[in-house]
Order: sequence, then C-alpha cells, then structure tokens
Amino acid sequence: MTTPLAAALQRALGGPWTVQALGASGFCSTWRATGNTQLFVKTLPAADAARLDAEADGLRALAAQGGVVVPAVVHCGVHDGTGLSLLAMQWLDLRPPDAGFGQRLGEALGALHAARPKGDGRFGWARDNYLGGTLQRNHWSARGGLDGWLAFFRSERLEALLPRLQSAGAPAELLHAIGAVALALPRFFDDGHVPRASLIHGDLWSGNWGMRKDGKPVVFDPAVSVSDAEAELAMMELFGTPPAGFGPAWHAVMGSHAGYARRRGLYQLYHLLNHALLFGGAYFGQASMLAQRLLR
Repeated sequence: MTTPLAAALQRALGGPWTVQALGASGFCSTWRATGNTQLFVKTLPAADAARLDAEADGLRALAAQGGVVVPAVVHCGVHDGTGLSLLAMQWLDLRPPDAGFGQRLGEALGALHAARPKGDGRFGWARDNYLGGTLQRNHWSARGGLDGWLAFFRSERLEALLPRLQSAGAPAELLHAIGAVALALPRFFDDGHVPRASLIHGDLWSGNWGMRKDGKPVVFDPAVSVSDAEAELAMMELFGTPPAGFGPAWHAVMGSHAGYARRRGLYQLYHLLNHALLFGGAYFGQASMLAQRLLR
C-alpha cells in the first residue's frame, strides 16, 4: 500500500518510493525514503510549511557560501491532497568522529565564517527562520560594524523574545534582567572587538554536526543568519565542548579576542531563553542566573 508520503515523493521526484519512520526530531516527523536513491525526509502539516522552507533556505545558503558540507536539498514543498509539507534531503552515511575530526570541523567552520556573506556587511538575513520551534527574527541591521551588530542583537535576539517569554509565564525579574542586559551591550565590547559579518549555522550543538564516511565534517538543521561568528562558538560551548582540535583550527583562521570570555555568556543567554520557551522548567532559572551574572 502506498502511503501519502510515498505518493508525494513519487509525484515530486518520480519512481516508486518506500518510507520508514525514524522519529529523529522533536519538532517534525522524520523518515528514511528509499527509491532510486535514499533520502532523509522531514514532514509537517501544510500549515507549518514555513518551518521546512526556512530550513531548506538555510541549507542552500550554507552550501552556496562554502566551507562546510551540508546535506543537499532534493525537494521542498507542500503537496495538495496529502496535507503534507516535506523537505527531502540527501541521506548522510555518518560515522563516529575520528581523532582528526575536530581539526577538520574547525577548519571548515573557519572557512565559512571568514567568507564574505551577502548583506553588504550588515547583520540579519533575507527571511525569518526557526531556532528549534521558535521563530527567529532576522531583520537586517541598518549598518554594519559594532553599532549595527549591537542594534541587531538587541532588537532581533534579546528584545524579540521578551513578549514571547512574558506570554510563557517568565518571572518578572528575568524579563527585567533581559532588558537591562540589552541596554548594557556596549560594555561587552570594550576590548575593541568589532564583529565582522559572518554567515553562521546558528544552532550548532553536537547533535547538529557529524562525520561522513569519507571523514568530512557535515552540519545540518541550521538557523542561519549573518552574525558575529563568536555567537557560533558560544552555542557550541553551551551544552558541552567542541571536539578536540576544533579551537586551534578555528582560531588559526578567524583569530581570537580576549573579550570573548565575557561575550560568551551574552550569546549563550539567547539560546537559554529559547530553551526556556521550548522546554520551560529549569531553563527559566538558568537564564535568570546567567542574566544576573552578566549584569554584575
């Protein structure tokens, strides 16, 4: 019996398909599709098509920018009659990382971050996208340089989450602390660091990178924007540490700034706030403690 997803793949790509449920994501249904090739497929109701379209946009942007390897987008669209929105990607045959993986990942991310992205030095992206299940706002900054980055991070990252956090029942002291951190942003850059515009993956924790069987690092599930590359490092260090060898390889390309030790918490606050929206519970307390520490 042909399933609705298999029928949608046949209409989009031709040929017969079989699909196997994987359950590999908390935000959508995931499948292994087998036909004339193998695909990794994500599906959502048609009403949520913007989520998968934004992911496809991010994958294409990373592929076009170069440096990192991402799964190729094979098809993305809504299929009338099935009620499905689907994103079909190249199937990745991943292997456990070897001893040199961290260095190669650092070199690849460094190449991505060092390349000149679109936006004429400004910060943002051509569309909003999703950080997990949370809408991520990406309106372009009016200018580049430090002033442009401060304006972007204040309005599109911290302040953009305030009404959603309030609706989610965040404590008043957390909301107040976020506003205070937003006003205090310039002091985190008093070491002279002027962020350069870099295309970043945006949600790069250990579950969103892997190693292909040929040894090349690959990244997936992006929430791209043109941002300060240090924000990428901060996310990679939030719930663990990057693989051995990553740091020296990345810094060899991008350099280092002593003030990052202070900015890391600033950038991690954004992701903790997002986790508070997605999962609630202890993340509200963790975000509040971090915000208070940043203000001291």
